[in-house]
Amino acid sequence: MGVTEVVIPYSPRPLQRRLHEGMDAHRFGVAVCHRRFGKTVCAINQLQKAALLCEKPRPRFAYIAPTYTMGKAIAWDYMRHYAAPIPGVVTNISELRVDYPNGGQCRIYGADNPDSLRGIYLDGVVLDEYGLMAPNVFSEVIRPLISDRLGWVLFIGTPNGKNQFYDIVQQAQRTKDWFFAEYRASQTGLIAPSELESARQSMTADEYAQEFECSFEASVKGAVYAREIIQAREAGRITRVPYDPALPVDTDWDLGVGDATAIWFSQTLYSGEVRLIDYYENTGQGLPHYRQVLNAKNYTYGTHWAPHDIQVREMTSGHTRLDAARQIGIEFQVSPKVETLEDGVHAARMLLPRCWFDADKTARGLECLQHYRWDFNTRINEFKHLPVHDWASHGADAFRGLAYRHYTPKYSPERQAAREVKRAQRDYDPYDRVRQPKKGRGGYG
Repeated sequence: MGVTEVVIPYSPRPLQRRLHEGMDAHRFGVAVCHRRFGKTVCAINQLQKAALLCEKPRPRFAYIAPTYTMGKAIAWDYMRHYAAPIPGVVTNISELRVDYPNGGQCRIYGADNPDSLRGIYLDGVVLDEYGLMAPNVFSEVIRPLISDRLGWVLFIGTPNGKNQFYDIVQQAQRTKDWFFAEYRASQTGLIAPSELESARQSMTADEYAQEFECSFEASVKGAVYAREIIQAREAGRITRVPYDPALPVDTDWDLGVGDATAIWFSQTLYSGEVRLIDYYENTGQGLPHYRQVLNAKNYTYGTHWAPHDIQVREMTSGHTRLDAARQIGIEFQVSPKVETLEDGVHAARMLLPRCWFDADKTARGLECLQHYRWDFNTRINEFKHLPVHDWASHGADAFRGLAYRHYTPKYSPERQAAREVKRAQRDYDPYDRVRQPKKGRGGYG
């Protein structure tokens, strides 16, 4: 059988070649790249080469972006472009899939719909901008898909705070059989010094350090609680916070079914200090599962606080989730309804300086608070007044409920006027009075 030589329009730069060689020799790899390094092009060609050379039957490879829309916008044109010269290749636009003549396949997926990945197998995976994905995507979804065929995984991205991408970088650096590479703009020489200087002048120090110098220490752009979390770390309030059996443990919930359910476990001192001793989050589980979690913690509980929508009646049964929880032994109190998002964020910012966090047990919750960020309007180049709804929003919403029940808002004409505007914008009944939260233990105003 003859061999057909195919030339594709890709000539890797020396640093890209190093990445290819590293992944050819390792099963797992991590590459931290500055903007405009060419990581996506490199990753697509690594997948294509693997799909063409893999000797396993019906090899399957995947490029996974934070969202399906991002994958289509960022990688699909590259995937088609570099596959086009190969004889017999077939592209499926509706499924963002390329089928190669040897039976290999490359396909684009989005981490925002992890269920679309369940049930398949993969021989190789690229997780692009892994820091923008839910932290459990790799451990719960991707890792099992590669197990039976011993597939490989490449994590690539630009830092966006200390999240799961940061964690995987630490793992790669301390694990001998993992490949690791870091590409900073000041070292690669891919961007002209004059352009870097221009970028430095038009960006904040944090933005430049993150985007071009691969800094994980820089604050997340648009982070709602960036200043408060930094202050907590600097003040040593993120440390070991043991459970005190003499104090009851209150829980604050953000309830979801398709989305995640998040639970903060806190103890409040009479001084007003709030100790966040634990955090739990899961997806796709019913209330009985969380009943088991509460029992397993073996805490002495005070009050379980749930958001006001727990009182909504289901169309099929006519019962509320509040009723369902009571039947299995969880007695919820309904959290004070936050009148506006701004009120809730303000309450959280006021409470955070009084909070102590257990660094290990609340690590996931802290990541949610650190990465909870305002959405950005690219058309007018400014942040919106609404946060991004992603993996970080569940823990942040639960914390906002916790903060608001500790908070007694003072009357302010300006804030009252803002509330009235919000009511008008949302077609609220102007005569509908919103219940004010009761001032409980540790309340302040």
